[in-house]
Amino acid sequence: MGSCRFVLLLISVLAGSAVAPAGAAPPPTLSTPAAGSAPAADAPPSAAPQPAPAPVSLSARKVYEQARSQLVQIRTVLKGQASQTSVGSGFIVTKDGLIVTNFHVVSEAALKPERHDLVYVTADGREAPLQILQLDVLHDLALLRAADGPGKTFDALAFRPEAEPLAQGERIYSLGNPLDVGFAVVQGTYNGLVKRSFYPQIFFGGALSGGMSGGPALDEEGHVVGINVARRVDGEQVSFLVPASFATALLARGRDATPITGPAYPIVNEQLQKHQALLTERFLQQGWKSATHPRYLVPVPPDVFMRCWGSSEPSRTGGMDFERSDCVMDTRIFVGDFNTGTISLRHESYDGSKLGALRFAARYSQSFRNESFSRLSGQHQTKPRCSEDYIDRDGLALRAVVCMRAYKKLPQLYDVAVLVATLDQSEAGVQGRFDAQGVSFGNAQKLARHYLDAYRWVR
Repeated sequence: MGSCRFVLLLISVLAGSAVAPAGAAPPPTLSTPAAGSAPAADAPPSAAPQPAPAPVSLSARKVYEQARSQLVQIRTVLKGQASQTSVGSGFIVTKDGLIVTNFHVVSEAALKPERHDLVYVTADGREAPLQILQLDVLHDLALLRAADGPGKTFDALAFRPEAEPLAQGERIYSLGNPLDVGFAVVQGTYNGLVKRSFYPQIFFGGALSGGMSGGPALDEEGHVVGINVARRVDGEQVSFLVPASFATALLARGRDATPITGPAYPIVNEQLQKHQALLTERFLQQGWKSATHPRYLVPVPPDVFMRCWGSSEPSRTGGMDFERSDCVMDTRIFVGDFNTGTISLRHESYDGSKLGALRFAARYSQSFRNESFSRLSGQHQTKPRCSEDYIDRDGLALRAVVCMRAYKKLPQLYDVAVLVATLDQSEAGVQGRFDAQGVSFGNAQKLARHYLDAYRWVR
């Protein structure tokens, strides 16, 4: 990538975080930290009030009554105390007491087991401890075992056969314990898979609330079709489920696993390594859109697993005209105190012909300097290490800054941020930014080079 220098980081410090794009965010986001979405449940009881679910139908009552004995609330409690720090939902999947829920529901206990325990509470109020057997961080799932299970027989929910797919518009029922007020059922519709999601998620036309994360979504026969995971906070009746196939795969892998007793960071790191390799491969393969600027080839990804949003702000006072494009992924991998595993891009076009060359240069340079390369605190990642250089792209002069940060508890994973500004015009230009969170050092280099190489003249 020309003469741009990459800075090697000391990898003895193992963790870090991701860099979120500076400035205005593109339209809608999801409500919590899981797989690009915000978990639909886990808020402590003090969370802000949410609308109560609509009245349920006779079919919903039947489904709930049939599944009631298989539902559990999952509580994370401070070790040695009765105080809960978060709550979610889950459901029993085997007669010997295996339970499926979301990773984000049990993340405190998985990552900080010295401080937290897990317990489950049944619909009739019985409480017992839980063990973590297996995690699927990429799809936000966890497999647990009822620690009081040996010798006991549990009622278990069955999964809908993969050979019997749902049709769009079919009625499905989400179950859980919203806001820690009691077990409930929310009826809605199946609307297929979410468009442009990096990992498959089901679009559930229903209202999930905090505390329902990890609960099952059932068809009218009472079979599990998905697991509650997230909701959109800027819309109504827009929620998301993890397809049941990922839970059945997790059950197959973890059925006979030894309980996880120490911090789960090595497991999380191993899965994030696989994610970043796949993310990098798919991003490099998809290429760039054409005709993204009248003067330059500016890197804008196609709408495969990202969404791009544009805005325009013409000056009303004779100042600088401004256009902006933001491209983001819905998918973010939840890792306890932060999210990672995502890519975002932005470019801004400036026209300062009304300002004149000197005033434009000052404003343009200030905009470049105002960028931040710090997203998380030093608790999770190292300080950024940056390198600045001037690059020639077939006669197009660029100013480029590349910054990297390492994750302290996730060895060999980094965030990379690339900032670029064109320098060929005295009263106009384009500035761009690229961020990749949670990638290997080698893939950080590949992605930054791929991004910088995309800037060219329009021929």
